[in-house]
Amino acid sequence: MEYRELGQTGIRVSRLCFGVLTVGPLQAGLTVDSGAEVIRYALEQGVSFLDTAQYYRTYPYIKKAVRGYHGEVVLASKSYAYTRKMMQEAVEEARKETGRDMIDIFLLHEQESALTIRGHWEAYEYLLECKQKGIIRAAGISTHTVAGVKAACQVPEIDVIHPLYNYRGVGITDGDASAMGQAIKEAVAAGKGIYSMKPLGGGNLLADSREAFDFVLRKRGLHSIAVGMKTTAEVDMNILIFSGGEVPDSVRDKVNAVPRRIHIESWCTGCGKCASRCTAGAIRIENGRAVADHARCRICGYCGPVCEEFCIKII
Repeated sequence: MEYRELGQTGIRVSRLCFGVLTVGPLQAGLTVDSGAEVIRYALEQGVSFLDTAQYYRTYPYIKKAVRGYHGEVVLASKSYAYTRKMMQEAVEEARKETGRDMIDIFLLHEQESALTIRGHWEAYEYLLECKQKGIIRAAGISTHTVAGVKAACQVPEIDVIHPLYNYRGVGITDGDASAMGQAIKEAVAAGKGIYSMKPLGGGNLLADSREAFDFVLRKRGLHSIAVGMKTTAEVDMNILIFSGGEVPDSVRDKVNAVPRRIHIESWCTGCGKCASRCTAGAIRIENGRAVADHARCRICGYCGPVCEEFCIKII
């Protein structure tokens, strides 16, 4: 496993970051025991960097996974908090529920622009206090927008940026892959630590996974890349890909043998674009939101890119 320093934070992270959302109740819904087993396996294989968030409800998985583990673990979490009190509660929740005195990286969750960063600045100031006290080591933002990355470049107090980035730009709400790539380049020049998310576009690029991974792995300045995983076979496959190795058919067959399904997030607005795009008739609009017919769904991923709210995942 390759390791890199996350910008100027002094934090050493594995190039492959485990996106813990996938195992939790909002997506795969694994039991805590099963999800923790996958996380622990990844740690033992050298994947030292875990990414989660207050919203994901996966802290118990992490706590169980790291119990008794003596290797290196770097943990990043995020919160939608916008007041000092809310962020204080979010940080303390993370520390208590993961069993860790220090959370290495804490981010403002899904910042869109300079305006939203300013609107959350009271909460961010609390993170800066935590950094001074040694409760966290670095602070920053996650974002799905080019504007969010560019805004963060201009804020000296922001150490880390966690942008959405994939070769087709799936989920980038205000631009394409080229624009996001340029923004990331500017962020690296500004000394920010960069770890990207959604290289497979929320599962919508699974059919082109090798091309998708090659794209982000070639990108200079990406110190780490967060990938959602829910089985030990996926861990094995991704480690091989990130290490530049060939994936044996036996490993790929194990990954492909795990059933996948379409997942529509709760914030769907019911615009209907996904239903219009689906040639299998597997999506309908019901009570103001999209509903999937799993029996008809081909898991092709064609619906995901047309969703402007990035609600559709293949898990």
